[in-house]
Amino acid sequence: MAVNGKAKQEAYKPVKTILVSQPKPERSPYYELEKKYGLQIDWRPFIHVEGVEVKEFRKTRIRPDEFTAIIFTSKNAVDHFFRICEELRVKMSQDTRYFCLSEAIANYLQKFIVYRKRKVFYGKRTIQDLAPALKKHRANEKFLLPCSNLGAKQVSEFLEENGFNWQDAMMYKTVSSDLSDLSDVTYDVLVFFSPLGIQSLYENFPDFKQNETRIAVFGNSTSKAVEERGLTINIKAPAPEAPSMTMALEKYLQLSNKE
Repeated sequence: MAVNGKAKQEAYKPVKTILVSQPKPERSPYYELEKKYGLQIDWRPFIHVEGVEVKEFRKTRIRPDEFTAIIFTSKNAVDHFFRICEELRVKMSQDTRYFCLSEAIANYLQKFIVYRKRKVFYGKRTIQDLAPALKKHRANEKFLLPCSNLGAKQVSEFLEENGFNWQDAMMYKTVSSDLSDLSDVTYDVLVFFSPLGIQSLYENFPDFKQNETRIAVFGNSTSKAVEERGLTINIKAPAPEAPSMTMALEKYLQLSNKE
């Protein structure tokens, strides 16, 4: 959108500091932006994963070893499934089948089991990729879906619609991180990647006012969460001309940080 004169100056005030609501990566295009535009980019996860305590899990009366097939949607699910098994002193049968949404998850599984190709199946990214393998074993298997407090909606819907014998089990939670040490710190741009990041912002700072802070968001669900709070979105990705957040930020910086 073209902005002229005074309005343009107001909309594109120079950016010196950016807070990205994610863990700091070893390598990232953000570091190039930092050098190119002389920025200070800080990293801080607004959310984190916590395991469900075994005492709490016992109340579900779910025993993992009573299931013959496990569906893993993430590495977190793998970690917390085997943690719960260990704390319950449950040993999974060598005949258990494991269905993983991606090859990366299947490879990660090797940390915990003796990997047998006949027992491990994986897709490219979605439950639909796994559908043929799952349907092949539908009649004879009892499926367990380890998940977080957010559930696994697409997987659950697929299993329900296709008549699987299955149950989900909450083994970990995604929760807001403590950001109280940021209470006196302000940034020119805050970058968000999920609605949970926005939720964490308000859990930590109920009286948050946007003022001159620019807000960058990735994805439609994040955009919706920002708008529901009455905040203004200044930078948005993905977009046709900016498929990544760093590209969207650079487009903005080209206007805001002109000499």
